[in-house]
Amino acid sequence: MKIIRRDVSPKCDLPESVHPVLRRVFASRNISSAQELDYSLHNLLPFTGLKDIDKAAELLIHAIQNNKRILIVADYDADGATACAVGLRGLSLLGAQHADYLVPDRVKHGYGLSADVAALALARNPDLLVTVDNGISSLDGVALARNAGVEVLITDHHLPGKALPAASAIVNPNQPDDTFPSKHIAGVGVMFYVLLAVRARLKEAGWFAQQRREPPNFAGLLDLVALGTIADVVQLDFNNRILVEQGLKRIRSERCCPGILALCRVAGRVPAQLAASDLGFMLGPRLNAAGRLEDMGQGIECLLAGEDTRASHLAQQLDDLNRARRQIQADMQEQAAAYLEQIGAPEQESAFGVCLYDPAWHQGVVGILAGRIKETLNRPVIIFAGAGDGLIKGSGRSIPGIHLRDALEALATQHPRLLQRYGGHAMAAGLTIREDDYQTFRDLFDAEIMRLMDGRLPGAEVATDGTLAPADFSLELAGEIEQAGPWGQGFPEPLFDGAFSVADARLVANKHLKLALRPQGGQRTVNAISFNTDETAITDTENTTMVYQLGVNRYNGYESPQLIIRHIL
Repeated sequence: MKIIRRDVSPKCDLPESVHPVLRRVFASRNISSAQELDYSLHNLLPFTGLKDIDKAAELLIHAIQNNKRILIVADYDADGATACAVGLRGLSLLGAQHADYLVPDRVKHGYGLSADVAALALARNPDLLVTVDNGISSLDGVALARNAGVEVLITDHHLPGKALPAASAIVNPNQPDDTFPSKHIAGVGVMFYVLLAVRARLKEAGWFAQQRREPPNFAGLLDLVALGTIADVVQLDFNNRILVEQGLKRIRSERCCPGILALCRVAGRVPAQLAASDLGFMLGPRLNAAGRLEDMGQGIECLLAGEDTRASHLAQQLDDLNRARRQIQADMQEQAAAYLEQIGAPEQESAFGVCLYDPAWHQGVVGILAGRIKETLNRPVIIFAGAGDGLIKGSGRSIPGIHLRDALEALATQHPRLLQRYGGHAMAAGLTIREDDYQTFRDLFDAEIMRLMDGRLPGAEVATDGTLAPADFSLELAGEIEQAGPWGQGFPEPLFDGAFSVADARLVANKHLKLALRPQGGQRTVNAISFNTDETAITDTENTTMVYQLGVNRYNGYESPQLIIRHIL
């Protein structure tokens, strides 16, 4: 593995009080002033840049003021669940009397407002359908609803296809001619912005005064916005960092919904110490487990729970589902490893885009498996599972520089009958094809990725923020790094590299390597841990290069600096 040091911008006008290491870190992330680290709500982008936002507000205001039936059609992942909960909570605060939700079953219905899902929605006699985290590709479902005389408001953030659905209004920063500067906002963030617009319009019209009620404070929804944003692994641009940091502050002070507190408890996390990474790796997977294995309604109900007892009961169910998901995933990973071994090293090394398929694999877990194999092979991966009726569904994960959805669109254009459905982002996408077309798709996908890579396979690389001096292995700096976030996709947590001698190494919990390391040029050792590693990873106790994060270890009320080892080279 090759270590690449991040470039540091020379334009960095940060206060001298900022630790020199953090100044270097921020400069490599193109932060040039303290204003770019001010995550106050007054720096949030205004909703006015979103195309169709006024139409969306008018639709919802009409429904609220005339007691119309509003039905939210959600997606079955954490972004969709939090967006649904934000929509329902926000509409209730605005005075809506008849708002409910429908979430498709991943296996039975598939993704989005399909014709089948639209038929289910119409059976509930809504006056207005509102999609959250889906809908931008739902041409047939929207047409069915509109033909039945039902208004449709689409709120989404996914990339649109060549044609847009004939909805009453579409709010999506990625649709053509939209001027909203943040193109990376999650579905939950889009719904949050729609609510801001509705509140502003009602306030301008004097509606709250007429109702003798105060305009609601939507800051109380930011805990859900933060969870959905991090769980969906969108780019943490400045606007998203504001949303996440403000939501984290509310969770840390326990001014959040009972469902999030209950998820913290089952995940063994203390709210006051919660980091953005905990939302992504601890809370998000438990929420996602409902949509992967059963019904995301359980996750939505947990987020909507108004009291601790019900929230705790639902959070425990989600934790149980997550345990089952992990076991299914482990079995699938073992099978996938066997398949890759059967394929053989030459083909693995020459394949640009990797596809694997087993009819018995679980549709809800293929995306996670694709991500794991992508990390191992360092190239785009699509994992397929059987979907019935001669179809198979795939979920893909990509690497920097390869836009996965665009690659699928190129294949769909060149081979019009090959892909039945597809959609997604640059780094993650989903698709449905005929089982009989799997071999053809596998070969064409490999060829398309090879074209995008100009025939050059990527080498294994890791980007770091350089080395640390012996004096930098301190609790003070570890705490400052922890507080300097939120860190996440596109704004990565600082990662360092350096050479160490190994003073001690022992296995804990039969699977993690606990280390005492002495940095080159230093006299004192620093504690470190390498997860899912054994003693064989250390081949030279006198001079071993490590790639690591500097964190805070908390145990029995005591805090100390600790290195989290990401790579041993």
